[in-house]
Amino acid sequence: MLFLGASMLSKLLLGFPFMVVILGSLILYFWIFMPDFNMHVLVQQVVSGIKPPALVAVPMFILGASIITSGQAAGKLINMVKSFVGHIPGGLPITTNASCTLFGAVSGSTQATVAAIGGTMRPMLLDAGYPSSYTLGLIINSSDIAFLIPPSIGFIVYGVVTGTSIGELFLAGIGPGILIFLLFSVYSFFYSKLKNIGQLPKANWEERKAAIKDGLPVVGFPAIIVGGIYGGIFSPTEAAAAAVAYALFLELIVYRSLTVNRLVDSFLQTGVITGVVFILVGAGQALSWLLSFLRIPQQILGPLFGADPSYLTVILIIVVSYFVACMFVDPIVAIYVLSPVFAPYVIQAGVDPVLLGVLVTLQAAIGSATPPFGCDIFTAQLIFRRPYLEVIGHTPPFIIILILVTILLVAFPDIALFIPDSALID
Repeated sequence: MLFLGASMLSKLLLGFPFMVVILGSLILYFWIFMPDFNMHVLVQQVVSGIKPPALVAVPMFILGASIITSGQAAGKLINMVKSFVGHIPGGLPITTNASCTLFGAVSGSTQATVAAIGGTMRPMLLDAGYPSSYTLGLIINSSDIAFLIPPSIGFIVYGVVTGTSIGELFLAGIGPGILIFLLFSVYSFFYSKLKNIGQLPKANWEERKAAIKDGLPVVGFPAIIVGGIYGGIFSPTEAAAAAVAYALFLELIVYRSLTVNRLVDSFLQTGVITGVVFILVGAGQALSWLLSFLRIPQQILGPLFGADPSYLTVILIIVVSYFVACMFVDPIVAIYVLSPVFAPYVIQAGVDPVLLGVLVTLQAAIGSATPPFGCDIFTAQLIFRRPYLEVIGHTPPFIIILILVTILLVAFPDIALFIPDSALID
């Protein structure tokens, strides 16, 4: 097992794509330690990982986000929020937080949100006098909200792996997502006030009305997705299809910004991203199967949890495990590999699977923005072309806030469970 870990770490440090890190290491392990192993079984495990019908929602949400990113919706949304809060201390960072929260209702992806909102907001933040490192820390951590606001790819993967209702998981992410937005905004307010930077001229009501007229249609996404699931009108997969239809309506009819070439590019981009996501899902399933086959979880977790683990012990170990894992590996792979490993202990301790799904997905989001290998860090490096140390320089305050939200969720589960408990879903 040490060989497998060393092989994966070395490939990761050498910069191999993560799918090669996992599948290449698995093939090497079988070739050396299990030479008689039938590789058809590995292929079967990869394919079985992408079979669940609920995963159909993933490419739909990716396509919806790609269409919106190619058009004008992100810019319209930002202008609408900015017209109301741009003049207060921290107005631009609060606009960034709010835009990431609302854009999360389209993309469900932290990396898509970094690209769409960060690309527009970072020049504004720099022009207003914010340090470059602060803008990068703000953008990559605000994008974490997109992983909790429905539709979340993390929730879809967790629901598929554990058999938890994806509709309930979507709704459970709303409360924590809004809480993170509020805490980030409070921090941004006091940071900006202390540094005396970032305030814009106050927009008059005519400007606000124009911004609302342009940006309000974008708010239709959370209304359709959340309202449809909450009211029992849509399943998560049907909500994904509705989101794509609305994205096309918005960019083709309302904003008239989407050309045939841009639409074709969106389809191609969706195909590439979906291929990467599904290969990662399949690779995660294969790695999870090998760990179970070798009985690694039983050897490690049995002594760690003990014979009769308490509720708090189970949650603490799981939260720390996901947080650390997602600092090194892709969140989708971490969810796929670790969730089946912890399942027996979750059942034994009586942990609510929906609450645990929120906690797990939140840790995945935090890990995505945490050094050394958080995927959002490298996304920001690629998009903004800034050095690694500059990207991570101002992440600690935001990570501390996210850890605080984790503690609040454990102490007050109703933050996550209130909305799904009152919804009209099966």
